[in-house]
Amino acid sequence: MGREAGRTAHDIDELKQFVVVHSRAQRLPQDLCEEVLARIGHDGEGPGSWTGEWAAAARDLAARDRLLEACQCWNTARFPYVDGPSRARAQTACSETFMRWSGAQETPVERVEVTVPDGEGGPRSFVALAAGLSATAPRPLLVVTGGIVSVKEQWAPALLLADQLGLAMVATEMPGVGENRLVYAKDSWRMFSALLDALADRADVDRTYASAMSFSGHMALRGALHDPRIRGVVTAGAPVSGFFTDRDWYERSVPRVTKDTLSHLTGVPRAELFDALRDWELRPGELSALNVPVGYVVSLRDEIIPASDPDTLKRYVSDLTLDEHDDVHGSPEHVEETRAWTVQTVLRMLRAAASPQA
Repeated sequence: MGREAGRTAHDIDELKQFVVVHSRAQRLPQDLCEEVLARIGHDGEGPGSWTGEWAAAARDLAARDRLLEACQCWNTARFPYVDGPSRARAQTACSETFMRWSGAQETPVERVEVTVPDGEGGPRSFVALAAGLSATAPRPLLVVTGGIVSVKEQWAPALLLADQLGLAMVATEMPGVGENRLVYAKDSWRMFSALLDALADRADVDRTYASAMSFSGHMALRGALHDPRIRGVVTAGAPVSGFFTDRDWYERSVPRVTKDTLSHLTGVPRAELFDALRDWELRPGELSALNVPVGYVVSLRDEIIPASDPDTLKRYVSDLTLDEHDDVHGSPEHVEETRAWTVQTVLRMLRAAASPQA
């Protein structure tokens, strides 16, 4: 089998296992996923490879004008992250195909590019997809982000609900993911503030809510400590404390693909990763200082986030709502319930903030 120079192949069985939650979140037909996965036997190049088979499915769907499904297959082809030319081409095709699809929808979706300082490397940029922006009638803002393996196009179809919900909405990516050129670091919450600054003339950013999945939920919680414009956070499976401090859990339970992806996004060698992330924990004093409502989806059999993390939130966060599922990370068997609960929780936060008692 062929393999691109300079990269280490991913474990195919792990990729197949962890792509399930993402395919369900994107509402890819189950029979399509099973058909493609059955053809995959390696992480090299060409027929039978991870990227090759998902790319072939994407091209077939695009030829039949099933553009959103084609976009989702391109997204899966670059999963878990871009580590060579094949996945880079898939990433580009994912973004281009999504914009072709969104151009045919009644609700316009626009690209917003934000440039921020990034230390010694100089300015870097990231991209958000937005709907419902208005300079004359700015609405409260909902920021939607996925985790360390989720590109913005995965969540962007939700932007078509902007008018129905009465919100301005943006979907963006974590540092190092998709079109986000920033480096993932402890202070990456600052990208949320940069995004709000960029949208301040077309959204009511003083009433911003974050639907931030997994590791971006950790960023949003830290951002809420520093930026008062973030008025509420809803997340699922976000690391809080134990993930960063419990070495036994990290070494015994956290999957290789998670460690590889975090190493890729942070630029820290995998062998040094745990020690490099130790001070990323949200400490009790910080959690107690959170003065915004927090919603958190708990997967009771989460193999990535230790049970101590939601327990820590229960102990220290004053306004916390939990939604628990007997499931693994991301609750793949409960995608629709989680989606509905997330929307309801954000709307409840908005209503509570607008009430006279708030």
